[in-house]
Amino acid sequence: MVPERPARKAALALLAAATCVAAMASPASAAGREAACTRPEPTGDLTVDVAFEGRTYPVLVHVPPALPRTGRVPLVLNLHGSSGNGPGQMDYSGLRVVAGEGGFIVAAPSGAIELPQNPMPPAGSWAWNVPGVPTTAGQLPPPDARDDVAYLGHVIDELAARLCTDTRRTYATGHSGGARMSSALACRLSGRIAAIAAGAGLRAGRPDPDDVSVPELQDCLPERPVPVLAWHGQQDTVNPYPGNGDLRWGYAVPVAAQSWARLNGCRSGPEATTVTAHVTRLTYTGCRQGADVVLYRISNGAHVWPGVTEPGTEIDASRILWDFFARFRRSAEPAHQPAEEPALRR
Repeated sequence: MVPERPARKAALALLAAATCVAAMASPASAAGREAACTRPEPTGDLTVDVAFEGRTYPVLVHVPPALPRTGRVPLVLNLHGSSGNGPGQMDYSGLRVVAGEGGFIVAAPSGAIELPQNPMPPAGSWAWNVPGVPTTAGQLPPPDARDDVAYLGHVIDELAARLCTDTRRTYATGHSGGARMSSALACRLSGRIAAIAAGAGLRAGRPDPDDVSVPELQDCLPERPVPVLAWHGQQDTVNPYPGNGDLRWGYAVPVAAQSWARLNGCRSGPEATTVTAHVTRLTYTGCRQGADVVLYRISNGAHVWPGVTEPGTEIDASRILWDFFARFRRSAEPAHQPAEEPALRR
């Protein structure tokens, strides 16, 4: 279960369901539907209980206190690395502060494949079910593992209905295993994700089992171009920048970026720009629907999320990702089923 902060242990009575008016027949009513949505009153860190395939999973959500209660706002899915959990990723990424500055909601769900750890963290030690990819335990997810592509799509729907998030401005980011999961969402859920930002784990499909130095082309066939941002340290020993022979990781980070540039139909790049003494930005442009691909190569970087929680790093990944995400929204909103009455608690 998601741990609750000591000052917020008391359960809140449900104040109100999100008043999301049903879709009207005329496309011209889109602006009206935006204004008609009203969030429940609680703000700060909330727990949203999400039912999926017969089980209920707690999702830590941060709603900035200054966020207007009416109108839809962007959503950022913030996915933890292997052996992590949602609350830990929320703390590590520092995205609460950026959400307040940028006016968006952050959701930090947890995976459902338990990984051994001693001592076990209060919120558990979890891995994501990245399709066709072994976990850090070295084994493929069991056949009955939760389908995390479907689950995270359901989380998007639930938060849109309960907290008035905007399904046209829904983004995914993550660290390590969470970056691999975000990459899988871009491959398989491109109709729902406006852009991704992958920290220390960008992929463009699983490694080809016959040649792990390249991605398996059939494993990443997005329906639409997806803007991609990534950062990766060249001193990363967990997910090595030049790649390795592991089916969990495989091909090099530049190959992943080049693959997304191909998938997005980019005509230019990579253009290299010096950002700091140790950071170079590599950018692919001229892409279909403006879906640029950007990679921050960090020459002295390890397996970290650069920013305020990692002293000595030269870039702030959380602010960079929001500056990138804010440029993009999907052009059409897919239909989604209204959620049941919300279960919000602090």
